[in-house]
Amino acid sequence: MTKLAVNLSMIFTEVPLLERFVLAREHGFKYIEIQFPYELSIEQIQTQLTLNDLSLCLINVPAGDLMQGGDGLAGVPGRENEFHQALELCIRYATALNVPSVNILAGKQPQDADLLPCLNTLSTNLKLACHMLVEHQIQPVFEMINGTDMPRFLVQNIAQAQEMLEAVQHPALKMQYDCYHMAMMGEDILSSLAENIDDIGHIQFADCPGRHEPDSGQIAYAQIFKWLNQSEYAGYVAAEYRPRSNSSHSFAWKDKYFQN
Repeated sequence: MTKLAVNLSMIFTEVPLLERFVLAREHGFKYIEIQFPYELSIEQIQTQLTLNDLSLCLINVPAGDLMQGGDGLAGVPGRENEFHQALELCIRYATALNVPSVNILAGKQPQDADLLPCLNTLSTNLKLACHMLVEHQIQPVFEMINGTDMPRFLVQNIAQAQEMLEAVQHPALKMQYDCYHMAMMGEDILSSLAENIDDIGHIQFADCPGRHEPDSGQIAYAQIFKWLNQSEYAGYVAAEYRPRSNSSHSFAWKDKYFQN
């Protein structure tokens, strides 16, 4: 049975983050994810989870200046201490809120840096993250992000993710597979999911182009959701899209593909 989640960082943005939990419940979701929950206290989030009978299934390790156009932390030589501190903050939130999985964003290759030292820094930081997260029974995942939306991102496609898994060599580490980003990179979504499902720990979806809700673009979600429901994949599948209009009017796909 697919565990369907909704991303509160990209959906229900018509209201402040603290008010999005109740909207998730009202639209029938049991699981939520938040990219960076740190604007709220652990106590605020726990109260909302309890009041709305929700589970928080994924958060990101703080990524420094990445979301503001900077290079981020995990793959940037010289920022190892900042990454370690970010990881410790994330673990505080994840353990207190029973978050089963944490995403590590690789970051970008700085314009004045060579690629190999960045990849070595990333693999070292991922090894540290695996060691620290596994101690708390938390699943570490890392995400491929397309190079159009985020130029110079260090892990942009399946092949690069496979190389990083090989470099890190930790059995707990998995890919976070975002269907939108992989479609932007020209991957065939259904076949790449099937071929790599054993190495995937979390799945997110939005249509492409546009990064809006399913059935607004060109990705064949009827086939993809059918395959996922029949597969042995036991992780979460999360809606992470920008609604074309009002968030509450963007869930036709949920009734269509997830009636149960």
